[in-house]
Amino acid sequence: MTEVTYPHVGFTRTGRLPAGYRHLRHRTLLGAGEDVLARAGEAVLSFRMHRAIGVRITADAGRASPGVLLTVGIGPLRAPCEVIWTVEDGDRIGFAYGTRPGHPAIGEEAFLVERDEHDRVWFTVTAFSRPAGTLMRVAGPFGVAFQHAFARACGLALRRLGTVKR
Repeated sequence: MTEVTYPHVGFTRTGRLPAGYRHLRHRTLLGAGEDVLARAGEAVLSFRMHRAIGVRITADAGRASPGVLLTVGIGPLRAPCEVIWTVEDGDRIGFAYGTRPGHPAIGEEAFLVERDEHDRVWFTVTAFSRPAGTLMRVAGPFGVAFQHAFARACGLALRRLGTVKR
């Protein structure tokens, strides 16, 4: 693992988010069934979901796996990240990335597609973050609102990408 900017590596995987950060949990129902899980999971792991909402992803691999270095670009902002963990088991598919030096925030964000005991498929964004510098501190509540809007947009993108049974 390269130099991430926070000590709580992997906490989005456990769900126990560390104190001293803003926390985000956003959940979107995608539909039901194994095929929805597989299509949505692949859109997440291949960064297709991110690209579908206009995020520029530059990665040193075409698919998320631990250690993959990314730059996430939104408008004029460039945010260096690293994939911290991935999961592809029977009912869970996703990954988390952590911030690296130069990112406007400090923290971790996870994107997970899960099938529950009722065969429903959910997309969840879980994150903890705090400003890394002046830009994010000045953004204050606008930065928080942006992060929530980003999470909602990711869920909607999975629907538009045809992962949902109609």
